[in-house]
Amino acid sequence: MEVTNKYITINTHIEGAPQESDFELKAAALSLSVEPGSNDVIVKNLYLSIDPYQINRMKSFSSSQKTSDFAVGIIPGQAIDAFGVGRVVASGNPKFEKDDLVAGVISWGEYSVVGGATMLNKLDPMGFPLSYHVGILGFSGLTAYGGFFEVCKPKKGEKVFVSAASGSVGNLVGQYAKLFGCYVVGCAGSKQKVELLKEKLGFDDAFNYKEETDLKSTLKRYFPDGIDIYFDNVGAEMLEAAVANMNAFGRVAVCGVISEYTDKRKRAAPDMLDVVYKRITIQGFLAADYLNVYADFLSTTSDHLRTGKMQVLEDISQGVESVPSAFIGLFRSDNIGKKIVQIADD
Repeated sequence: MEVTNKYITINTHIEGAPQESDFELKAAALSLSVEPGSNDVIVKNLYLSIDPYQINRMKSFSSSQKTSDFAVGIIPGQAIDAFGVGRVVASGNPKFEKDDLVAGVISWGEYSVVGGATMLNKLDPMGFPLSYHVGILGFSGLTAYGGFFEVCKPKKGEKVFVSAASGSVGNLVGQYAKLFGCYVVGCAGSKQKVELLKEKLGFDDAFNYKEETDLKSTLKRYFPDGIDIYFDNVGAEMLEAAVANMNAFGRVAVCGVISEYTDKRKRAAPDMLDVVYKRITIQGFLAADYLNVYADFLSTTSDHLRTGKMQVLEDISQGVESVPSAFIGLFRSDNIGKKIVQIADD
């Protein structure tokens, strides 16, 4: 059987904020069968994770492209790989059978041909919606869990600040921190998001950073006794302001620097005297660093979901055609929670 596979590519390398014109919807014939002796797995894509780090792969050069297999540069015209969930339609790999649900590296398209299936795993939904396995039970969740517990090493009662707190990772960090017994303040880019953080997710407080003209003074107002942990998703001025308000032996987990991805003029310049004399730890990390705690993460988070202690924030668009606008929206703060594109019905 042969189908027409629609998929998304970039037309050219993207150096600034992404635009619709940077992307192209292509179509190509695809056989839904594998050649004898092939180890390929053909997957019907169901849900795609839409992540801001991908913009660095789309640049002509980014230092991130040389540091991780997940961050290699994307060549214009090629299919774009991403984390997602799908269903096997044909397999030459003995580990997978037709109709198996899988999670792993698939593509911005309707179907994926995964060679060797080294980046796929069988998926047990565990009674949860499949979309959860792209977000809260996927790499977004592991990023939040590993970053908070392994990098920040929290103590009960500590004061935690989370930037981009209504985003895919930030909202989970805040929830983990509250459940652990910390005082948590988040920032977001709209009144609606601020109210959601406080009313639905249980943050102790939150503010709209777009309404603040002096971030250092703002954080002093929300943390009169200083910040112990800063979970950084944005970089630039927010990182500078957080470091200026940190307590001795404070910890900064640098998860992302989205404000710097599309504007070369923005570069964080924290006061290094503060870092030295307050003995502040600033550590970047990747979710893959904490695969050793994946089982604990999955067990703990699943329990919190089943007992209603954690809430799920998802922002789901429909169809492969919506992938570019979904991605572009990340850099305009359009999304609330985890941005996902549903490619096909379960």
